[in-house]
Parts: sequence; structure tokens; C-alpha cells
Amino acid sequence: MQAASNAAQNAMGAIPTVVHPEFKARPGGETMKALAWFGPQDVRLIDAPIPDITEPDDVILKVTGTTICGSDLHLYHGEIVALQKGDILGHEFMGIVDKVGPNVTNIKVGQRVVASFQIACGDCEYCKQKLSSFCDRTNPSSLQNAMYGHRDAGFFGYSHFTGGFAGGQAEYVRVPKGNVNLLPIPDEVPDEKALYLSDVLSTAYHCVMDTGVKPGDVVGVWGLGPIGLCAAKFAKLKGASRVIGIDRVPERLKKAQENGCEVIDFSQHKDVVKRIQEIAPGGLDVALDCGSFHQPKTLLHKVEKALMLETDVSEIPNETIMSVKKGGRVGVIAAYAGYTNHFNIGALMEKGVRYIGNGQAPVHKYWEEILYDLIIPGKFDPTFMLTHRVDIEDFPKLYQAFDKRVGGVEKVFVQTKFSNPPSPGCSTLSKVDDWAH
Repeated sequence: MQAASNAAQNAMGAIPTVVHPEFKARPGGETMKALAWFGPQDVRLIDAPIPDITEPDDVILKVTGTTICGSDLHLYHGEIVALQKGDILGHEFMGIVDKVGPNVTNIKVGQRVVASFQIACGDCEYCKQKLSSFCDRTNPSSLQNAMYGHRDAGFFGYSHFTGGFAGGQAEYVRVPKGNVNLLPIPDEVPDEKALYLSDVLSTAYHCVMDTGVKPGDVVGVWGLGPIGLCAAKFAKLKGASRVIGIDRVPERLKKAQENGCEVIDFSQHKDVVKRIQEIAPGGLDVALDCGSFHQPKTLLHKVEKALMLETDVSEIPNETIMSVKKGGRVGVIAAYAGYTNHFNIGALMEKGVRYIGNGQAPVHKYWEEILYDLIIPGKFDPTFMLTHRVDIEDFPKLYQAFDKRVGGVEKVFVQTKFSNPPSPGCSTLSKVDDWAH
């Protein structure tokens, strides 16, 4: 592994890391509530030191809204390498500016802002193209070099594989390069509509845009969680003639139907490819893999995953390749982390399928467009996916409920002591114990 790491590092060249995850506590010993990882299915609310300005481009936020993302379940189950006990989780958050470093002139104390889930430097060749998730200079992980040949940007709260930066499931968070990685939010946009610009909205929009959904396309969406549902709605906005959603969770299937999708329940239709051919003869123009199907369907993959012979399962990728027309397009935004077996590379080649790894969404490329062209004019209302609102004190129980999909939990607004009251029409405060049993 070390030899591979060295080879990958040499292939990349000498790229300096310009931000660092090292933590500096605020003087005076003040503490905050934060959600930390201590092992598989062991997350705890702890009293942690409040972060202080560490580097001159830092911004410290008082968090007013945060949430659990479906990809956080990979952390919860210990499936992401380089997690360390005590790591503060969370990559989707917004807040009020509490302190700014001496180099920060475009962000002011007291402003409402949302953070991108990635930490971009703003200056490298990728950042200059607004491809913030590909930033070369904010993630020091040599292990990611070894596995991928390159590094993504550093991410908040997603293990030392993505830089080891403390996350936003907390009352305060340090934002490195805050002059680059924060988007001011107009007063008329409530927190519930702004928070998800941090990840989910940009991720779903990127999947649709990067895969190239065109007017008239028949589109299949695997996985009808928040990202899949948003991708389905964005595909409709881009002119898709039909959107077919694939999932097995009744609440998700119902929500998709309410939002204009046809659905396939894969617990009822075991052969998804056959079912798609029945309802869309000739196949799909586009397939979007937005799933978080952690559990393999077949015995072979169950055995291989249990024996650590693969980290990811190829069943959904193979379904997408088989379901699209010859020359069709498959976009992969699902959070695959490593290696899989039995991938149908023959069908990919022979059918001429464009299999597109969308990559982590470049939030900086899309968040202003989504905010100003879609949310503010009322063309897209993110609150359709909100199911609950809870207090930060309930975070450990929320992870358990979210993992088990109890109570119809999907996208939850997690408030702190700094949050505004719920906006009209949005979920009001509840306790996990009240709806999880």
C-alpha cells in the first residue's frame, strides 16, 4: 500500500496542501455540543471545545441548521476508511458568521451563509473552473492518492480519507478558506430552503447536468431518497418526457408518484431490467444511479462483501447498463467508495453506453444558479423533501432512526440554540422517540 501511495503521489506531482485540519480551541475553555463518531453504530453527542481562527482565511460559524445525509450512513457503519474516534461528523450545514480571519474581506460577522460540503482553495486549475470538489490543494490524504490516483477536495466531517476536517453536526464549525466556501443567503430565503444548497441540491442538479438529460428523454432514477427525488424533479425541469423511479421504501415510492414519477418497487419486481423493458420498450435514454443501497441483493455479493472481497456491489450499476438503450447514458452520483466484482464491462462496451462517473458535486459551480434561478423565483422548493425537525440533542437517536428508515424519516432539519423558529409550512420541532417507535 505504501508503494502504491508513493507511486500515486509521484504521478500527481508536488501539490502543496494550503489548508490544514489541525484544531485550535477558542480561549477560555468554552464548549459546544457536537456529534462525534466512536465506532460502527456508535455516535455520541459530546461537549467539544469551540473552534477558533486557525488560518488567516478561516471563518467560524454559529450553526443554525444541519442534517444527516444518506452518505453519512457509510460513516455510521464504519465503511469509510481512516475514521478516528472522536471525529466530529457532518458535511451539510449553514449558519451565522461568528468570527472571520484577517484575510477574509468578502464575508462579514452576522451574515447568514451556507457552506459547501467540500473545502476548495479557490486558486488551483479546478477551482478556477468552479470544479470545487476536484480541488487539488485541500486534502492531504495519501491513502486517497493510493486508491484513486488523485485526491478530491477536503470534505467536512467525512473522515481523514477526505482530510480530517471537523464537521458541521455541531453548534460551531471552522470553515477553512471561508472567503471561498461560503455563500451569503438573502434574508427572504429561509434556512429550510438554503441549507440543502450545501450538498443535496447541488449533487442532484450536477447528476442531471453532467449526465446530459435532454428534452424528451426517458429517465430512470435508482434510489428515491432526497438526492434521487431532487434529481427526478430536476430532470423534469430539463424536459424529460418520463421519469421512472426505482426503490423499495413505500414512503419514497409514494413521494415520487406525488411528484410526477412512475415507480418500480424492486421488492415486488425482482427483475428490474425486465420491468423497465415492459413499461419503456427499447429502454431508457438515461439512467441515474442515485442509490444508497448498502445491502447486496444476491448471496454471491453478500458473501464477497462479508469477506471484504469487495467494498461495493455491482448489482445496481449492472441494472443501469442493461436498462439503457444502445448509446444510452448512465450517470453515477451514488457514493461508491472502492472496488466491486462482476461488473458487466462487456455490455458497457458492446452497447456503447456512456458510463459517467459524476464525481462529488462541484457545489460552487451550481449553488448560485439553483438559488437565484430556481429557488427564489419559486421554480423549485426544496422543502418538499423535509420530513422532520429535531434538536441537536436528538442526533444520536436520529442516526439510529435514519439508518432503519423508521417513522418515514428522510431529510431532517436539525436545529441548534442559534436556529430561527420553523418557517411557515415546514416541519415543526419533534422528538425522535415520539415517531420512531
